Formats: sequence, structure tokens, C-alpha cells
Amino acid sequence: MEVQGAVKKVIFYSKENCSLCDKGIAIIRELQEELDFEYDIVDIYKDDGLLEKFQIMIPVVEIEKEVVSYGILDKDSIRKRLL
Repeated sequence: MEVQGAVKKVIFYSKENCSLCDKGIAIIRELQEELDFEYDIVDIYKDDGLLEKFQIMIPVVEIEKEVVSYGILDKDSIRKRLL
């Protein structure tokens, strides 16, 4: 059962020199101006398991252990999951 008022946590899987990732983090920052959530940026190249899992998908947005959007991110899908 979810606690009312709990701040949601977004994990943004990324890598260096990734233009889609740059666009994706801009979307996350825009959403943060209207919604209350925290986010961490995780470089998939620092973890072999993440690299294997997400290599061709990045950027990947994960909210509460669920992949919500990846590649060309869908801002509306992310927003709905954060509401």
C-alpha cells in the first residue's frame, strides 16, 4: 500500500555522449517543475548488468522499479506515472 504524500523516485539510466539522453534529462527536469519527485542519473557503463539490460534502450526512465519510457521518451507517459 502506498503512503500518501510519498515522493516518487525516478531512475534515469543514461550514458555519456548520448544526445537522446540529453533530451531525456531535459524532459525529466521540465516535469520536475510541475510535479514533486526525485531522480537519480545512473550511467549504465558503470554496471555490467545494467549495460547488458539497457544497452540499446537508453535513455530509460524507471519509476518504482517499472520501466515507464525509453529511447525517445514520452513525456505524457512519464507524467501520468508520476501523478
